[in-house]
Amino acid sequence: MNDKLLAKKGIDVLVENLGKVETERFITLILREPFDYTEWQSDLFSGMSGDELYEATVEYSDAT
Repeated sequence: MNDKLLAKKGIDVLVENLGKVETERFITLILREPFDYTEWQSDLFSGMSGDELYEATVEYSDAT
């Protein structure tokens, strides 16, 4: 997948889930604030065992 297609798919997902206005707000926030996705994701799941992470993933998948 090239960068343009990835960006389009990402925007489509955001618009579908947030709407156009909130998607624009989200993009503005990301561009304005220093944000390290890898660090954020690491902090998000810190302290969780592999089993706990798996269970949380299954619960989220079932809920959507």
